[in-house]
Amino acid sequence: MAVYTNNIYGKISISDKAIAKVALKATLDCYGIIETVSNKISDSISDFLKFDTTRGIKVTTLNDRIYIDIFVIFKFGVSISAVAESLKQSVKYAVENFTGMIVDSVNVNIMGVKL
Repeated sequence: MAVYTNNIYGKISISDKAIAKVALKATLDCYGIIETVSNKISDSISDFLKFDTTRGIKVTTLNDRIYIDIFVIFKFGVSISAVAESLKQSVKYAVENFTGMIVDSVNVNIMGVKL
């Protein structure tokens, strides 16, 4: 899927993969995040066989609304609630700034903790 918009210059379509790359960059720049991971074992196996640049980020678009699910590994010792809230705000700002669209929700799924 993709998000579509019109402005004075013409029509613009932004793919989910492009949105996922922006969300991934914002996620990895956030303090307390070690890495993003796949949410299913079958995805992990396919990631091993091919290089996936948006691993751990799932973007769904519906009626010009953007829904983002992030699967991450946290750094041990950080405040989970503070880092998760910071991550949500950071990703929401980056994607809204990039697309000009509204991000309806950012869901943070903590898959583990590393030292």
